[in-house]
Amino acid sequence: MSGEQTRMGHHGAVASPQPSARPWTLLSSHGRVLLIIAQEPDLRLRDIAERAGITERSAQGIVSDLEHEGYIERERVGRRNAYRLHPEMPFRHPAESGHTVGELLGLFTDLRLDRTSA
Repeated sequence: MSGEQTRMGHHGAVASPQPSARPWTLLSSHGRVLLIIAQEPDLRLRDIAERAGITERSAQGIVSDLEHEGYIERERVGRRNAYRLHPEMPFRHPAESGHTVGELLGLFTDLRLDRTSA
């Protein structure tokens, strides 16, 4: 493979040049799902899972975690769910707790810190 080609690894991540290296990404599945919801708050769970590269069951658990901890609210709209973000929520780990998830969302989306998705 030439140096100009990019190998895709686990969950669509760019693979390491070393074939024996374990695939990993800097964002957790929880962070990735939150970003996906921020970009399209009315996506079906199946589509969230597909975009995140995880199973639908995993996506369901992550959405439940995010809802339980107050990062999102789920609202039933007809036969589908719509999600409302709470970007003012702090990161959970003490090392990052001085920052809000809105700061992360602002890096990866058009979300402004003074706005929540409906």
